[in-house]
Amino acid sequence: MSTKALRLGTRRSKLAMAQSRQVADAVSQVTGRPVELVEITTYGDVSKEALAQIGGTGVFVTALREALLKGEVDFAVHSLKDLPTGQPDELALAAIPEREDPRDVIVARDALKFTDLPRGARIGTGSSRRMAQLNAYARAHGLDIETVAIRGNIDTRVRFVRDGELDAVVLAAAGLSRIGRIDEVTDFLSVDTVLPAPGQGALAIECTADNADLIAALGELDDPFTRVAVIAERSLLAALEAGCSAPVGALADLLADGQIVKEMRLRAVVGTTDGSRTVQLSTTGPVPETYDQAMALGRELAAEMLAQGAAGLMGERAQ
Repeated sequence: MSTKALRLGTRRSKLAMAQSRQVADAVSQVTGRPVELVEITTYGDVSKEALAQIGGTGVFVTALREALLKGEVDFAVHSLKDLPTGQPDELALAAIPEREDPRDVIVARDALKFTDLPRGARIGTGSSRRMAQLNAYARAHGLDIETVAIRGNIDTRVRFVRDGELDAVVLAAAGLSRIGRIDEVTDFLSVDTVLPAPGQGALAIECTADNADLIAALGELDDPFTRVAVIAERSLLAALEAGCSAPVGALADLLADGQIVKEMRLRAVVGTTDGSRTVQLSTTGPVPETYDQAMALGRELAAEMLAQGAAGLMGERAQ
């Protein structure tokens, strides 16, 4: 077996580097080979525009994929929620490790919970999905909040609160956990309040499709339930023809009777960013035994949502 170092392509952000180092350590354990990180700048990292304006889909992954295809790196690590739903034939999604906490969280001034924020509170987020659901919840429960569009890494977003520009920001629990800052969370948002982005909390490990030995080695890190869950979520997203920056939330989870897993539930929501209109549905079925079954679950729920007018709530649909 080769002892040559494997090259892992990663974005340069603090979060991307942290999660890539975790994967690098795991890959070293299963392969016995050292792993070196190759930092790559993506369009999404340098653009100052809102994700909805630059298209969202693929802006954080295209440069990494190009490096793979050019042979500049051996494999790449992505936040799964950033991946376009279409998988290129030349690349293999070799592993999806066990998912971290998929929930969204609040980091607020004075350690406030979401429902304790004062009237007129300004909440920052770069996500139309989060805006749609927070505003819908506020309308339903008589909360007076203002959602504010922001961009930037975790440090930048939290600084908006520390400097008093915003009362709170919404972030992903998984991201804060991976960089060791989960103790800064002031409130975990229930998925009954805000459904996460499809694939949120999961990582994707990708390599070229012709590298069978590396695919097999990376496959040791794959978590079967996480994979079928995110396949269902991403199948729904694809069937809605929505990009990864669209106001779509989805989460597949297991329903258990005691210690016995009985079914998988898929919940999804689409809404206008002002929260005035939403379509929220769920479906439950046997835990998928194949990827095709997981995809079918997502497509079926998407069809029900489209029948109830979901397409008209997403703005311009993905091409």
